[in-house]
Amino acid sequence: MTTDPLQVMGCLSPSSAPPVLLPYQKEWIADTSPLKVEEKSRRTGLTWAEAADDVLIAAAEKSSDGMNVYYIGYNQDMAIEYVEACAMWARAFNYAASEIEEGIWEEDSEDKHIKTYTIRFPDSGHRIVALSSRPANLRGKQGVVVIDEAAFHDKLGELLKAALALLIWGGKVRVISTHDGDQNPFNELIQEIRAGKRKGSVHRITFQEAIEQGLYRRVCLRLGREWNETEEKAWMADVYAFYGDAAEEELDVVPSQGSGAYLTRAIIERCMRPEIPVLGWECKAEFVLLPDHIRQAEAKDWCEENLKPFLAALDPERAHYFGEDFARSGDLTIFFPLAERQKLTYRAPFVLELRNVPFTEQELILCYILDRLPRFTHGCFDARGNGQYLAERAMQKYGVQRITQVMISESWYREEMPRFKSFFEDGNIEVPADADHLDDYRAIKMIKGVAKLPDVRTTDKSGRKRHGDAAIGAAMAVAATRMEYVPIEFQTAGPLRPGYGGAMNNYMRT
Repeated sequence: MTTDPLQVMGCLSPSSAPPVLLPYQKEWIADTSPLKVEEKSRRTGLTWAEAADDVLIAAAEKSSDGMNVYYIGYNQDMAIEYVEACAMWARAFNYAASEIEEGIWEEDSEDKHIKTYTIRFPDSGHRIVALSSRPANLRGKQGVVVIDEAAFHDKLGELLKAALALLIWGGKVRVISTHDGDQNPFNELIQEIRAGKRKGSVHRITFQEAIEQGLYRRVCLRLGREWNETEEKAWMADVYAFYGDAAEEELDVVPSQGSGAYLTRAIIERCMRPEIPVLGWECKAEFVLLPDHIRQAEAKDWCEENLKPFLAALDPERAHYFGEDFARSGDLTIFFPLAERQKLTYRAPFVLELRNVPFTEQELILCYILDRLPRFTHGCFDARGNGQYLAERAMQKYGVQRITQVMISESWYREEMPRFKSFFEDGNIEVPADADHLDDYRAIKMIKGVAKLPDVRTTDKSGRKRHGDAAIGAAMAVAATRMEYVPIEFQTAGPLRPGYGGAMNNYMRT
């Protein structure tokens, strides 16, 4: 049976009644994107919330963006549960609505087996139609199309193609589902949106996130129980035990069979250019003990000798972006500039690796580069741990509008990696042809459905440790290219230092 909010709240005083919708349900309804997708856990009430929004849409006049709603489930029980939820919401909102009418989908001869359940709204002239399975076509239809548990529909690709055609005439498409494998058209749609290949928005709610936002409290409210934290934990454990090995996909929203390399060698090498250099500066252990003015002078001299020629050759008419992956010792700091080209592809003029370089000298080198990048538009910086210092200093000098301080997390990987991958797949980026960098890119793995770096180190040709450093620097730079352009004028000031002799090693790989 469908939960009636009026019955649920009936035993509560107005002051103690919680909001009918949970935060993630409100967030879903508030999103008015023409195409929106929800990857969700089982039993989180997204269809129930969607029904509320659909009633508001169908009951509204055309002048207020009202329109028909077509709900497509993959079986009759889903259609009945949804339309009962719509009828309940119509009562809750006090809208005049017809009784549920049963019928047959008569738009195509091969669809005569599809049952329909319709609610009409006489004041607006619109209706909600719930179908018991996928129709052969949606020709001539206009309005909102809701595809529920999309990953489990036969021929989902064809259904999505038909539904998305409604967007041309102002319709809307809502796709809601748990996952059914990482190769399913539902997951492919999500990856296309995240990669920027298709306009739309993606929402995500796991079972644990739903509980944190009040799902179990709502269960207790419906059952007339007092909420108890211990019982909540036991209830959650029981649910996870019920799903067993399938819990990752069914509850944690991780598509199954997601493992292995994310970028193939062929895709990476196609974007590599042998003429793009990898520059490097490695400081000896005793360098950090030198006086400040000597270290600063050494760094400045190195920049003048090694970076200045490449920076001077940059096109002053093109926008430039910047990515950074930070390390103080052990791994590498990567400075990864990108120059925008006429056809909106991006090329690295060089990539800089810093190993064992003190904080202050990293800052000097960073500013040397950014001060000389023509039309510097945006930079994304690794702000984890010690990296927060350099990210914060960059923000303070160049402004919060042009510097994003990134706390790399699983959600960051989930949002940014699809677009990063698409840059390589579509040939929209040119990077150095470098064996160590190739290994860095190939270090990205699909782990539980998310492309990210595993917590293991690789070894470069000199026997030193790497942790996908170039890949993160490049991903940061790619992320920077999608940030809004905000032109800001700035001017640097500071004394020039005389040069001092070699307390470090430098290199250039071409």
